[in-house]
Amino acid sequence: MMLDMQKRLNKLFYATLSLPSTAMGFALCIQISALSWILSTRFNLQIHEIGIVWAAGPMAGIFGQVVIGLISDDAWFWGGRRRPFILIGGTLAALMVFLLPRIDVVGDFLGIKNILIVAVIVALTLDLSINISFNPTRSIIADVTPEGEARTLGYTWMQTISGFFGVMAYLIGATLGNDLLISVGAGIVFVFSVVPLFFIKEEREMVINTETATETAAATKADWGQLWRIYIAHGFAWLGVQSMFVYTYGFIQQQLVPAGLATKAANDMSGQIIGFAFAIMNTVGFLLPALVLAPLARKIGRVHTQAGCVAIMAAGYFLIATMARTPIMLYALMAVVGIGWSAIVSLPFAIMSDKVDKSRMGFFMGVFNLSVVLPQLMSTGVGFVLKRVPDQSTLYIICGASLAISAALWCLVKDEAPATQAAMPASAH
Repeated sequence: MMLDMQKRLNKLFYATLSLPSTAMGFALCIQISALSWILSTRFNLQIHEIGIVWAAGPMAGIFGQVVIGLISDDAWFWGGRRRPFILIGGTLAALMVFLLPRIDVVGDFLGIKNILIVAVIVALTLDLSINISFNPTRSIIADVTPEGEARTLGYTWMQTISGFFGVMAYLIGATLGNDLLISVGAGIVFVFSVVPLFFIKEEREMVINTETATETAAATKADWGQLWRIYIAHGFAWLGVQSMFVYTYGFIQQQLVPAGLATKAANDMSGQIIGFAFAIMNTVGFLLPALVLAPLARKIGRVHTQAGCVAIMAAGYFLIATMARTPIMLYALMAVVGIGWSAIVSLPFAIMSDKVDKSRMGFFMGVFNLSVVLPQLMSTGVGFVLKRVPDQSTLYIICGASLAISAALWCLVKDEAPATQAAMPASAH
């Protein structure tokens, strides 16, 4: 039975609807904040080995978001088309988050002594779980809200709540430690994935707006020339972003942690700096899209806004490489980097969706996701580069170059007239 809050589409319903996507985002933030740190400080993996563990995520993304997203369009069991995948993925994600610092226990249970192999298994299962759920958690918002302003409001709530909890994840890790973050986070991921589904009713037959359906039928040709430019530009951005997420801990340990500090103190300090740095970046990332980018895009266009923000992010990376030698300076420059991050997680989907066949949105969403996960897979190679160079600032030179190329490529994408645009916030991974 549909609850009154869903019928009236009130604030409580939008908040409840946002929680499953928030759960997946929270799990991802825990992974970003803690995985590299745990593998380095607890299990003594080398930087290139950590890159191999992280490569599990993109492989899971290729399957999870593309295949599961398409399957869930036509599936129906356990009372929904999205519900089963959210329940399964959310439960597995919570379990894998809990197991992150217990990789050695998992190895003993499986009878596998090689920590690298066990770490890949845990990371792959976590990423697969997140990717199984990510597409359905976003799709269910479109399924249960009317087209137009109500649906835009649903995605705006999703981004705001998910962004807020993402920042909280980094702050918990920075102030109270990654161990507490993991313990609390496992519970949040499970509760936010499972409980809201008891208050959201999916309709077996989706209601399609007749006018929109007519327009969709008339627009059946995708602009592949423009799409390839978007995919490649977005891919270079994610190559830089993912490399930052995976290898920043090495830069921090070398450049910001004082030499001679006891091992435990050094590990704690590096974990704290990572947490604060990414919290600042993500705070800028979730505040700017609605407050700044949307009105700016209406004036100068989405593509120009995207290119400018990505160029600023590239400059921030270069400045980190040359100037960030104290935590405070890193935090200040991470706020600059957050300007580009705010665009990367909000504008590209809106730009892409204008240039595809609307009747095959699931397919194009899956292909678009490849422009994220394939560069993430390529970032593994950055680890082998960093292994061979003495100065870990090289990481941010690589990231800056990648973002600069992305900004230049965005300038080749055809922009729509600013007056016709509306920069709807969207989430990307």
